Amino acid sequence: MSSAPTRRVEYVLFDLDGLMIDSEKVYTDVTNDILGQYGREMTWQIKAGCMGKPEREAANYLLSFFPDIDLPLESYLHQRNVLQDQRWPTVPLLPGVRKLVLHLKKHNIPIAVATGSRRRNYEFKTGHLGEVFDLFDGKIVCADDKQWDLKGKPDPDIFLTAARELLGRDVGHPRGHAVTPVQLEQRSRGLVFEDAIPGMQAGKRAGMSVIWVPDYQLLNVPYDGIERPDETLKSLEDFIPENWGLPPYYT
Repeated sequence: MSSAPTRRVEYVLFDLDGLMIDSEKVYTDVTNDILGQYGREMTWQIKAGCMGKPEREAANYLLSFFPDIDLPLESYLHQRNVLQDQRWPTVPLLPGVRKLVLHLKKHNIPIAVATGSRRRNYEFKTGHLGEVFDLFDGKIVCADDKQWDLKGKPDPDIFLTAARELLGRDVGHPRGHAVTPVQLEQRSRGLVFEDAIPGMQAGKRAGMSVIWVPDYQLLNVPYDGIERPDETLKSLEDFIPENWGLPPYYT
């Protein structure tokens, strides 16, 4: 794993799925339950290509590998939503999440969630985990929040919007606006936690530092020619706050 540079950050943005909650298993199990009706299965390589993409884009990508089965996109999405909704209330936090969020909140570090999930799904996934997610005080950006006209990751929209609209940081806008030196500096003060490659790219394109906490199998996926994270961890349990200018855990 890479070592972290010593850098001072002032606010922290979290992805959700696969980073804070163990929802990726639900995605895999539900998808394979549906494909199993046709005697097919989603491989890890296919799943890796779905991770971090907006919902419909990911579904289209998945189904492109099975052109011989009669499974229209809308039918797949409907079946998937029904099965997922049954399982979301059982999704657990991933290791290290509770400790980190409580620590940042204790020390008044501005925090927000920036997720590719739809708002309804976010509510299903986190409603039973209020001990952690209530600490964000509603500072959540979801992919279908229409007031912000977001492009999906790997575009930087969602992280810049979370920093600007929810945390009051002068980071500028993602498209069609010149970025000032002050705004670039404000962007560099942000720290993004991500598990998916498109999310990692989005954080880097936003001009922020990125800690990547991928599924171990993603480490074997070639990704030459794209952005690289500032630090790679096996788990959020391995995060060392003081390496990033944040208060250490023992304070």
